[in-house]
Amino acid sequence: MEVYFDNSATTRCHPKVREIMNKLYDEDYGNPSSLHMMGVRAEVYLKEARKSLATLLKVNEKEIFFTSGGTESNNLAIIGTAMANKRSGNHLITTSIEHAAVLEPMKFLEEQGFRVTYLPVDEKGVVDLEALANALCGETILVSVMAVNNEIGTVEPLEEIARLIKEKCPQAYFHVDAIQGFGKFKFYPKRMGIDMLSVSGHKINGPKGVGFIYINEKVKIKPLILGGGQQKGMRSGTDNVPGVAGLKCAAELAYENFEEKQTYLYSLRNRMIAGLKEMDGVTVNGYDDDTAAPHIISVSFQNVRSEVLLHALEEKGIYVSAGSACSSNKPAPSRTLTNIHAPKEIIESTVRISFASINTAEEVDYCLETLKELVPVLQKYVRK
Repeated sequence: MEVYFDNSATTRCHPKVREIMNKLYDEDYGNPSSLHMMGVRAEVYLKEARKSLATLLKVNEKEIFFTSGGTESNNLAIIGTAMANKRSGNHLITTSIEHAAVLEPMKFLEEQGFRVTYLPVDEKGVVDLEALANALCGETILVSVMAVNNEIGTVEPLEEIARLIKEKCPQAYFHVDAIQGFGKFKFYPKRMGIDMLSVSGHKINGPKGVGFIYINEKVKIKPLILGGGQQKGMRSGTDNVPGVAGLKCAAELAYENFEEKQTYLYSLRNRMIAGLKEMDGVTVNGYDDDTAAPHIISVSFQNVRSEVLLHALEEKGIYVSAGSACSSNKPAPSRTLTNIHAPKEIIESTVRISFASINTAEEVDYCLETLKELVPVLQKYVRK
């Protein structure tokens, strides 16, 4: 049996997504900037995708911009607004457990003279709202907080954060990295007080290399990619029409029977956690109930190094990750686990299990059976 439990790293492309993309590669392959009929046909796909995504978020079509994925969306939101608003202030706020696609742009801006506050989180990964309230000031121009932590699945209190920002710093913008949350939770930016929202296609059974960002029309922002002036100058470059069409399809599919899928994912998560708790020396990081996101489990196995367990499971046809996919090939310890003050031995023995709606209870049971077989054996070889 082959079991893919690394869906927070990437997901299998849905057959309907592949179908529409292949049609564009084979038939409607025109450049949407061209004036002839092939270009016009291609442009229709962009317009339909923008309309569809705007409808899902309940925003205006002109507030949706297509990008190469979550990293570009985050960079545009953070660097673009900082550069456009530096005369109003030079203070940015984020959390200590953000994805590198947020933290690296923040570090870049610090090098440009901006001041960045990194908010602490509690032992479950929830941002410290009191620290946020104390950090907000007249110089604050942007706050960026992820919706769902990519390592431990903690869901941040976005609406409370938005209220604090608007009460204390109405001039500041609120950006949300929704890359792990979109498709698992519904986001309504205008109702929730979110000014910018980043989404990636390959996390929702869509194609890699495409994403989008919602930018409220009132946000003052500078583009990062200059050239042909596509997307009203906000993001130049020949439009990735097949990718955008695939993204639209994936997003629409994610919203079909939304509550049923969410409930199903929670059932898989709860089944896995219940089985893990039957084992000795197991720690679930973050929340182990439905407070967390439905698709992510961060779990540590005492005296078993994460890389060793990962490859042992791989030999049994089970694929998980050692933390975030973007950092699992690096020796540095988990930023999230470090900032929730997990002990060193927990950090070194953690794997992430992440589900998609195509996973089954049978796969969960097979994984549990395999873990109960492997872990005691691996613990015998612990380094002293």
